[in-house]
Amino acid sequence: MKIPVIKKLVETQSIEALTAAEEALMEEQPLAIEVEGDDEGEQLTHVIAAAWILNYMNDNSVDFKTALREYTKKVRVSIS
Repeated sequence: MKIPVIKKLVETQSIEALTAAEEALMEEQPLAIEVEGDDEGEQLTHVIAAAWILNYMNDNSVDFKTALREYTKKVRVSIS
């Protein structure tokens, strides 16, 4: 997971574009947007994270850093 890639997606893509990219990756289809990543798994991680953060920002009227912090807390809990 690369924070600069996620930030770029949050700043440049809509929820709809991120959702479409997630579906394309799941179905092994070409992406309509550019998503950096070493492989499809990392690209999917970036897309899911960006969508979650963007939704959190919109729902809670917070900035990127606050939403990112909440996302990383969620990830840490899920892997511990």
